[in-house]
Amino acid sequence: MIRRLILLAALALACAPAGAAPAQRFADHTPPIAFYVVKGPPGVCGEGCDSWIAAEGKIDSLAAARFRKFVKQVGDRRLPIYFNSPGGNLEQGLAIGNILRETKAIARVGRTVVRECGFEAQDGEACVKLKQSGRELTGELWTRGAMCNSACPYLILGAPTREIAPDTLLAVHSPRVILNFSSGAPPAEVRMQALQQANARADRLVLDYLKRMGVDPGLLSVSRSVRFEDLHVLSREEIAKFGVDRREQIETPWTFEYASRGFVYKTVMTRKPGETSFRTTRFQLVCFDADRFELDFQRPTPAASGSTSVAITNGTNRLSFLYPPRKGHDAKGRDAKGLGDKDPGEETWGMGVTGPRLRALASSTGPELNEGELRAGSWQFASSRLSTEGLQAALQRLLPGCPQPKRTSVTSSSAERDQVAGAAR
Repeated sequence: MIRRLILLAALALACAPAGAAPAQRFADHTPPIAFYVVKGPPGVCGEGCDSWIAAEGKIDSLAAARFRKFVKQVGDRRLPIYFNSPGGNLEQGLAIGNILRETKAIARVGRTVVRECGFEAQDGEACVKLKQSGRELTGELWTRGAMCNSACPYLILGAPTREIAPDTLLAVHSPRVILNFSSGAPPAEVRMQALQQANARADRLVLDYLKRMGVDPGLLSVSRSVRFEDLHVLSREEIAKFGVDRREQIETPWTFEYASRGFVYKTVMTRKPGETSFRTTRFQLVCFDADRFELDFQRPTPAASGSTSVAITNGTNRLSFLYPPRKGHDAKGRDAKGLGDKDPGEETWGMGVTGPRLRALASSTGPELNEGELRAGSWQFASSRLSTEGLQAALQRLLPGCPQPKRTSVTSSSAERDQVAGAAR
């Protein structure tokens, strides 16, 4: 009676940063998922890594066959694969996940910007053809704002190593079952029975897959609780709970990006032993000129009402953020992109830092972020390691856009110049 069964997940061109959001139907112009190799700057995809596989677009009915062919062409290069997909055919997604498991892939979420496309839109016809050409391309890689929705999270579960950056989005919802009957439309009760059987088959298919991939079946329960027309963005707590990415500290590398001006940013999510929630902190670096910079640090406002302090230390070197912090968004709107969003629960600390001291930080290994709180007349400090991965490369890209410093006949000390940079806010 049932000629074929296709499991589809909805296309979400845009998601809210949390909670459920309306899902949009597949747009006619949305290209099918393309797989291609990209080469970028040194260290762009991790220490010693400058090349990766980009997987972008909707998961169509032929995606798994194309991916298997692509994997054979790539051979044993062992490149990480970055997905940026709104979703698509669930059965094809599971098939790709099985291939990822076979090849022991490292799967991440990230968006690729191909340089050869020039001013052409990345989803424009000419650029899509280039990505589908089989050529190895050059480009940039970002995690900020990248998405893996609908069928895509199931796909990524197939990889033995899954690394979900803290500034990406994973969203799920119920699959939609499409039934095609060979001899016209049957009675309503027959259609209902067939739909029930198809949904049960879909659940068995997904549950078996989750079990083989070592993922908590609660993920399916959450998906089933969300209408096909909506999306639920997984929180970091859910990502860890269901076993998508179990890391307790997740950091992005220091990354250069250009918005209205060049800036460098970093996002960190941490959960200490015994805690149930992750804490999100962010760093942002901008320049006044090639010798003077501002480094901002954003964190949730602590519950304590007493004095607090924040500093980055490395051996005897100490970079102290200025007190008091700014609450919510900076009224001057200086933030290049994202940092300092208006939120009464967030505070932003800033410091002025000279070029030599910033370069010393970039070349250091294992600096610490020290956060202090004055309690009952004595300071209590909490320290955490801070990776400098990507900072030197990001500085090299930031500096060409910084104005040349104005030279004066009076030479200031490093401490004085730091204070001047901080006061320039």
